Amino acid sequence: MKSFPKPLTPAQEEYYMQKYTEGDLQAKHILIEHNLRLVAHVVKKYQYLDEDPEDLISIGTIGLVKAVITFNPKRNYRLATYAARCIENEILMMLRARKKISREVSLYEPIGTDKEGNEIHLFDIIEADDIDTQSQIILKDDIQMLYAKVESILSPRERLVLKMRYGLYNEEEYTQREIAARLGISRSYVSRIEKSAIEKLREYF
Repeated sequence: MKSFPKPLTPAQEEYYMQKYTEGDLQAKHILIEHNLRLVAHVVKKYQYLDEDPEDLISIGTIGLVKAVITFNPKRNYRLATYAARCIENEILMMLRARKKISREVSLYEPIGTDKEGNEIHLFDIIEADDIDTQSQIILKDDIQMLYAKVESILSPRERLVLKMRYGLYNEEEYTQREIAARLGISRSYVSRIEKSAIEKLREYF
């Protein structure tokens, strides 16, 4: 972390972001370089995984570059706040992709032969009903990610409204009007909370 350039001050960040929006590519490089320690900071959260830290740094840096390119200075938050989300999102997408690939490969690895000498794969002996096995695995991964994001990025009220609205965690589903009555707020306010929560989650799916 000591080898990374120091973070920019709010005034410096505003100056270089303005220069970048005017077409100054050097300003873009400065914004990236001075936020590299943020990549290292986010990667620390995943140090328990059996992943090469350098790979995570590289993937995280891609997220940082995307953040600088897509950042809207008119929003009321710092670049670092936005970049941290982009960096983590890039890392999570990579981890999910690797997980799916490794599971797909293991399903098709031969585990023996039948009486005719044909190879038998794990995929051949797993029973599937209406949904094929791969789809079940992908769906399970998506559901796990959804619950993780519900708990990590939504406010307590947004979590509560979504849980009641869609029956998350095997709870009963309620209409917006029923939720409004139970929480003592207007139905239109419930609708706004629901819409805000879904917009936050949509970024990750």
